[in-house]
Amino acid sequence: MIQIFAFYIFATVCIASAAMVIFSRNPVHSVMWLILAFFNAAGLMLLCGAEFIAMLLIIVYVGAVAVLFLFVVMMLDIDFAELRAGFVRYLPLGALVAIILVAELVFALGAWNAGAIDMAARAAPIATDMTNIEQIGAQIFTRYVFLFEASGMILLVAMIGAIVLTNRQRAGVRRQVIADQVRRRPEEATRLVDQPVGQGVEL
Repeated sequence: MIQIFAFYIFATVCIASAAMVIFSRNPVHSVMWLILAFFNAAGLMLLCGAEFIAMLLIIVYVGAVAVLFLFVVMMLDIDFAELRAGFVRYLPLGALVAIILVAELVFALGAWNAGAIDMAARAAPIATDMTNIEQIGAQIFTRYVFLFEASGMILLVAMIGAIVLTNRQRAGVRRQVIADQVRRRPEEATRLVDQPVGQGVEL
């Protein structure tokens, strides 16, 4: 009984927060609603027994992606009038995509009710006496180890590319000199003052 009650709470809040992501006028509020949707989706994953995916939602999406979105939205000078104009301009295309997605969901639900196809058992057969995280680890580091290493190399190249693009020389931008900061002595950076009471502060 408690599982059904928790499912309906997580699902209701997740759907409501996802709707608020779309209908919220303030982009910062939209990101906050998105974080709430991720948390409730993680709760649904826990109810399904996929604790690894739930932790990924919290650590990766909430802790990295959503916070990055929030920083970008708060740092950019966003023209809300232009955003609304773009929304109206692309409304027919968005409505068409939404109709296609709803049709695919209805088709998938009908196919599932007709008889589930156990594709996972054929693609990656696993032992039933292992936990969820053990099964994922066994598949990643045995059957799909080369794909896992290739994805790691792609992420490494992307990280190096971001560092190179950020570190390029630009006119009018002062660069941080790490050696000067390391060589700086404490007496050059701070000043100890025995300030008498009631005499103010000397600037």
